[in-house]
Amino acid sequence: MESVFVYWDNSNIFHEAQRLAAEREEGPDARYLVRINFDAMLRLAHAGREVRHAVAVGSVPPEMRQLWNRLESRGMEVTLVDRGSPERGEQEMPDRILQLRMLEDALDNNGDPGIAVLLTGDGAGYLEGGGFHRTLERMHRRGWRVEVLSWEHSCNQRMRAWAQSNGLFVALDGFYEAVTFVEPSKPGYRLNIGRDSAPLDLSQRPLSPIRLTE
Repeated sequence: MESVFVYWDNSNIFHEAQRLAAEREEGPDARYLVRINFDAMLRLAHAGREVRHAVAVGSVPPEMRQLWNRLESRGMEVTLVDRGSPERGEQEMPDRILQLRMLEDALDNNGDPGIAVLLTGDGAGYLEGGGFHRTLERMHRRGWRVEVLSWEHSCNQRMRAWAQSNGLFVALDGFYEAVTFVEPSKPGYRLNIGRDSAPLDLSQRPLSPIRLTE
């Protein structure tokens, strides 16, 4: 079985989960109380397959540090960016870091490609020759299989169509209750009792077909 390489753009995944929480009306202020279940999202990404490398890029609010530590304890490389830094674009730097890791893996595993699993819906930069979509194309031309995991309502349509034609697109919407949870509201705010994550059913998760060797 080919190894999986996970690339996780947490800012994109989280911000779009916030929008979906508001659309689903999960109680008062759900947009600000919804959280990503990191463990479940990682399991959804690798789906029980061997992980050779996993990288996540996110932001550095102190309350998230414990969650990031849990991912690091599972062997994931975590890079945190200060979104408030004036000399860095809010999303440009995290995107470039993740794309660099993807290209490094493609070079380091030249001749032994794996399955690139990308968690983002961001297809910006394609027409300028950059961005996640272009990076996936470069990897695919070198024998990598690709899977894009994203929210249906926010995934770049060009990147989604390309993934569906050349690899696999997995809509996170069908796993929303399992990969997110809603925190209860704090005292003094409108009452929201919160929601725990549902069990993750990986039987509903499509997989790239196994490549047959000659």
